[in-house]
Amino acid sequence: MAEPRTLTVYIDYKSPYAYLAKDLAYNLERDFPIRLDWLPYVLDIPSFLGSARLDAEGRVIEENRNAHQWRRVRYSYMDCRRQARKRGLVIRGPQKIWDSTTAAIGMLYAKRQGDAVLHAYQDRVFERFWRRELDIEDPAVITAVLAEAGADTTGFVAYIAGNGRAELTGICRAAEEAGVFGVPSFVVDGELFWGSEHLPDIRAMLAAA
Repeated sequence: MAEPRTLTVYIDYKSPYAYLAKDLAYNLERDFPIRLDWLPYVLDIPSFLGSARLDAEGRVIEENRNAHQWRRVRYSYMDCRRQARKRGLVIRGPQKIWDSTTAAIGMLYAKRQGDAVLHAYQDRVFERFWRRELDIEDPAVITAVLAEAGADTTGFVAYIAGNGRAELTGICRAAEEAGVFGVPSFVVDGELFWGSEHLPDIRAMLAAA
């Protein structure tokens, strides 16, 4: 029996666009004889959108962002919330730019334990982070989510400090060599697509196979 076709999906938990793409990608695996290969790509948001920190009331208390970047950020979150409402999802803008490295290593750890664990982990991390209910930088918090998703968490803390970090760095560098620069990104038959708006084209490619 032939191996199923592979569709690689790059995501970052701190991207609302990646959150909106997750279930749409699951649907591809449901509708076509393919295998989704989920991989983390950690965005360096300050390098292209600047940075800012808000207080509990949403007031800016620290910023390094020009007017153009503020317009882009405000539009992006408005647009993502508009799309999220159609699907009953909640997206609350974060109060700072998070380092998603630990959560990304958690993805690699979950992936080793099967699709059911990976999906359960991803669903929880995305939903809770975008409700402002999850600290994706805290290893103890990520360990608890992994356990809730059904993972054996023995050795996870050591994995974060050791092989996990090295594996994540290697994956991100390989992604960049393949042309990846943002998320969600999809690779099918060596062709790169950035953004969920290309999912109809990907569907057409898979249907024609």
